[in-house]
Amino acid sequence: MRLFVSEGAPGCLPVLAAAGRARGRAELLISTVGPEDCVVPFLTRPKVPVLQLDSGNYLFSTSAICRYFFLLSGWEQDDLTNQWLEWEATELQPALSAALYYLVVQGKKQEDVLGSVRRALTYIDHSLSRQNCPFLAGETESLADIVLWGALYPLLQDPAYLPEELSALHSWFQTLSTQEPCQRAAETVLKQQGVLALRPYLQKQPQPSPPEGRAVTNEPEEEELATLSEEEIAMAVTAWEKGLESLPPLRPQQNPVLPVTGERNVLITSALPYVNNVPHLGNIIGCVLSADVFARYSRLRQWNTLYLCGTDEYGTATETKAMEEGLTPQEICDKYHIIHADIYRWFNISFDTFGRTTTPQQTKITQDIFQRLLTRGFVLQDTVEQLRCEHCARFLADRFVEGVCPFCGYEEARGDQCDKCGKLINAVELKKPQCKVCRSCPVVQSTHHLFLDLPKLEKRLEEWLGRTLPGSDWTPNARFITRSWLRDGLKPRCITRDLKWGTPVPLEGFEDKVFYVWFDATIGYLSITANYTDQWERWWKNPEQVDLYQFMAKDNVPFHGIVFPCSALGAEDNYTLVSHLIATEYLNYEDGKFSKSRGVGVFGDMAQDTGIPADIWRFYLLYIRPEGQDSAFSWTDLLLKNNSELLNNLGNFINRAGMFVSKFFGGHVPEMVLTPDDQRLLAHVTLELQRYHQLLEKVRIRDALRSILTISRHGNQYIQVNEPWKRIKGSEADRQRAGTVTGLAVNIAALLSIMLQPYMPTVSATIQAQLQLPPPACSILLTNFLCTLPAGHQIGTVSPLFQKLENDQIESLRQRFGGGQLEETFDLKAKTSPKPAVIETVTTAGPQQIQALMDEVTKQGNIVRELKAQKADKNQVAAEVVKLLDLKKQLAVAEGKPPEAPKGKKKK
Repeated sequence: MRLFVSEGAPGCLPVLAAAGRARGRAELLISTVGPEDCVVPFLTRPKVPVLQLDSGNYLFSTSAICRYFFLLSGWEQDDLTNQWLEWEATELQPALSAALYYLVVQGKKQEDVLGSVRRALTYIDHSLSRQNCPFLAGETESLADIVLWGALYPLLQDPAYLPEELSALHSWFQTLSTQEPCQRAAETVLKQQGVLALRPYLQKQPQPSPPEGRAVTNEPEEEELATLSEEEIAMAVTAWEKGLESLPPLRPQQNPVLPVTGERNVLITSALPYVNNVPHLGNIIGCVLSADVFARYSRLRQWNTLYLCGTDEYGTATETKAMEEGLTPQEICDKYHIIHADIYRWFNISFDTFGRTTTPQQTKITQDIFQRLLTRGFVLQDTVEQLRCEHCARFLADRFVEGVCPFCGYEEARGDQCDKCGKLINAVELKKPQCKVCRSCPVVQSTHHLFLDLPKLEKRLEEWLGRTLPGSDWTPNARFITRSWLRDGLKPRCITRDLKWGTPVPLEGFEDKVFYVWFDATIGYLSITANYTDQWERWWKNPEQVDLYQFMAKDNVPFHGIVFPCSALGAEDNYTLVSHLIATEYLNYEDGKFSKSRGVGVFGDMAQDTGIPADIWRFYLLYIRPEGQDSAFSWTDLLLKNNSELLNNLGNFINRAGMFVSKFFGGHVPEMVLTPDDQRLLAHVTLELQRYHQLLEKVRIRDALRSILTISRHGNQYIQVNEPWKRIKGSEADRQRAGTVTGLAVNIAALLSIMLQPYMPTVSATIQAQLQLPPPACSILLTNFLCTLPAGHQIGTVSPLFQKLENDQIESLRQRFGGGQLEETFDLKAKTSPKPAVIETVTTAGPQQIQALMDEVTKQGNIVRELKAQKADKNQVAAEVVKLLDLKKQLAVAEGKPPEAPKGKKKK
């Protein structure tokens, strides 16, 4: 092998350091070339570093070369390292390129340089501190450490640019910088000149743009405001002036929702939560809340949208929970299905249907897919070694075995996968296995099972992925996990288990077995739809007309990206397959993991009892949504975000805009005579609105939320500069100017209420009620900023939207959820319907909202009566009654009446 490097080329730093690790593993010649030397014969421009392999092939990506050297040294790839490399390429490098250019080429100093990269440095420091490990991916140095060290070294070798408060980053950087391979690499590339050695290289690079995220979190700079073209301003003004007449007619409501030819038909699923436990905040943001935001956004876009979810109810987990509580599996499912439904109702999740997998339709559809796979030769039979717990007298499902990972030594690896190294495991391979139920040591026994022949389906899967992935919005982690399965080669996967509680296997000799959750849980989406409408195949056997979005945490990717697509492709029945697979990373709790048994973390049923409204929970979880890497819930951060972003920024602006209309103009929107500055503001708001659309269309939910806050900052700044409270006391011209500023500000508030609807639906509805926003404007969000509150429009009563969170209150909650609190108990008979998220002041809604709620109450009452007439399952009836009572409460509040007290026997 031959490695070509050049003095002053920053990419050579990590490559030389990585090469030092692989010394002695292969023969390597290192050649120093000039910056203008063309090393790779088929490239027209000079490129270093370059690694020429013995085969004659070339590697000329810094990360790829470093990875090659690490693999030579015996390092094994892991998911966390790959996430760091992706972050380095997409987040760190743009910021760092700007910082180095400002420092070396433009001669800027201190904060002018550090400002563009501080956020990235803080992120590294926070990650190192949170995981309490010396290196980025754990206890030992990894590829990620060397690549990030090499990128950062030219800047951070000067102590002035390594902030002292970032102690974890400081320790990490110093540890790596003192290692011999890193020291030799620095000497070779920088030649004792420090960062100035990079000047010839950087002078040939184009001037970098500021990092993309900067405008999202900071006030807009003057140079950014000056970049608007006259055409953009004119287009924004034209759209504004058209107002409500620009809105298309509302889509007619369907029940059930079915695909419509010629329209965009969006089918959205959330990963089905296990019925036997209570979801914590990480479960909620990873699946149902993220999907709910996108579903609500889809409806605002007038896309024909069906959003479904339900409880995953079969399997060992349910049997075990039933045994613990002294109930039958069906009773456990009935109990916890209602608990789940109540939690999601409190969080205002807008399912079109929330079902369950213990239904005849689940059995029918699963068995049909199985039979089609069987007749086409995609099912194998084999004898397998399986762990059996003699104490519990049962074979153990993979997730009910824990032990030491045979690959990385992690002591809490599950029987199917190690959460630390990400490798798949057969339970019998675990070292020191334990039954998670009784902690006894299981024994290995033979049993006969059925397998899905994934190798035989691999080519079909790859062809489908080749058609699907380009141009799709699969998240990077979903792509990576799917590719890693294919890279390692698919293996036959067992689809049966020795259990009683599950979908029966319709095959002679297997009557005592059921289908494994790997196989039939994802079929639950189909059966839930089939229970919603007998025309379910119009959604699930219609890939030409249906756009399928599936939301989940990353541990569910193999089931949705590999197993179900293989099953559907093998069944050859024209099934709709996922178009966009949206996977989050993990949400941690403070410095650790959620644990119901240890009383650590906030679970869905507990959030209702904190006194914090559901919309505040929704906002904060979406603000910290783990999109590109793991994130952590923090009580301190929740307080800061509520008090700064919601109370002081968003709430302050919307309240001031409405109050000015009420106080200065008798509750009527004043005439607006737009100046060039006002027109420029229209264009800025329009651009940010369009950015919001672009982000949500790509399902970048967290980033789109920043656009809302940015528009609010524009509004606050506009009010502060123009001071309408002073101008209203001045000359006629001043009073007119106060009217224009107030009218434009209250229209921005109206726009924000619509943009907020996917994120904070109750707050959104409250703003719209206060502003008496016309109903068509509440249900449609265009890409242009319209005047929805014209001059003369009368608004309602304005009141504060948010309440300050106090330190004592948050500290009390931190102590309560920090471990040690008792397990929550669930008495379903005593459990009342969850309270809606109520904003502090109740205001009477407009006649349109009241009529809509009255229609909903009538419709829900009919549903309850029909179910009772059909003598439906009592739990199903009870769930619909809870919905009816909740709607009646909402109607009472909208009409300004106190909600009726629940009827029942008085306690003696």
